Amino acid sequence: MKDKNQLLNATLVGVMAVGGTMLATGANAVPDNPKEWEKCAGIAKKGMNDCGSLDGKHGCAGQAKIDNDANEWVYVPKGTCTKITGGVVAAVKPAK
Repeated sequence: MKDKNQLLNATLVGVMAVGGTMLATGANAVPDNPKEWEKCAGIAKKGMNDCGSLDGKHGCAGQAKIDNDANEWVYVPKGTCTKITGGVVAAVKPAK
């Protein structure tokens, strides 16, 4: 019985080690950061906009009142906004 418990413990430790390794190497699978970002209007979810509205109704992130408002926007990597249904490029800025 003691041998079974030791084998089970060793197996669990091995599985946890493999899982930790997968999490650590998963970060390396993320593509390079974009060189430029664009403001993509019309795709922000309620409360998920990145900054002030395009029409000036508010000046802060997280204040979108409805989903997909044409005046609310989020930053996306340049070249992706028009690939999203309803996305309209409002402006482009270099990445930091």
